[in-house]
Amino acid sequence: MALSDCARQVTWIQSLLGELGYKLKAIPICSDNQGSIFMASNPVTEPCSKHINIRYHGIRKSVVKGNVELFFIDGTENPADLLTKNLPREKFMKFRAQLGLQFPSGSI
Repeated sequence: MALSDCARQVTWIQSLLGELGYKLKAIPICSDNQGSIFMASNPVTEPCSKHINIRYHGIRKSVVKGNVELFFIDGTENPADLLTKNLPREKFMKFRAQLGLQFPSGSI
C-alpha cells in the first residue's frame, strides 16, 4: 500500500512539473519488500492478493507508463529507516548523509 501511495504522489508531481514544462524520466522508487515489487510489476492477480483494495493496484499503470521504476533495496540498507525508526548513531549518520540532510553547525 505504501508503494502504491508513493507512486501516486510521484505521478502527481510528474504531472505538475510536466504542465510547467519540465519533462522527467521514470522516477526510481526503492522498496525493501520484494513481494510488493513483484505484485506491482506483474498484472497477474493471485488468489492470496485479492484482499488488497483495487485502488492499490494503480501502481501497475505507473510502471507500464514508465512514470516510475521499482528497485529492491535491502532492509538493512534502507535510508527511509531514518524517518521511521530509532537507529544507532552509525546508521543514523550514514543514512543522514545518503539523504543529503544537514544540520546547523554545533548540532549532532
